[in-house]
Amino acid sequence: MNTTAHSILTDPVPTVATGTSLVAFSNLRLNREWKTMEAMMKIHCRDHHNTTSLCAECQGLLNYANVRLDRCRFGEVKPTCAKCPVHCYQKTRREQIRGMMRYAGPRMLWEHPIMSLRHWLDGFRKAPEI
Repeated sequence: MNTTAHSILTDPVPTVATGTSLVAFSNLRLNREWKTMEAMMKIHCRDHHNTTSLCAECQGLLNYANVRLDRCRFGEVKPTCAKCPVHCYQKTRREQIRGMMRYAGPRMLWEHPIMSLRHWLDGFRKAPEI
């Protein structure tokens, strides 16, 4: 693993005073996917780890998701991960993300209804051919 990838996986994502992350993708679709992932992770961590900000474990998982999203081979035409033909997450990380999404997904309807609706609509995207 190169040093850049290692530092991304181990270092926390910097945040500004308002609590929003500085991570931004040039592509609007990927940026929306990132914000959805971040919102779901915050809900999960808040309710399971009783913290106001992300704990080290959740921040590490979010950093890992950031690297995977950044390196997604489909880019703008990316389907939701559940419909993707390429499983780029490690098996243990995939299970962690699934558990987090299983918990936070229904709660997103109340906390982030527009983001939730957009993610649901993204689920209808067809997976690109490999």
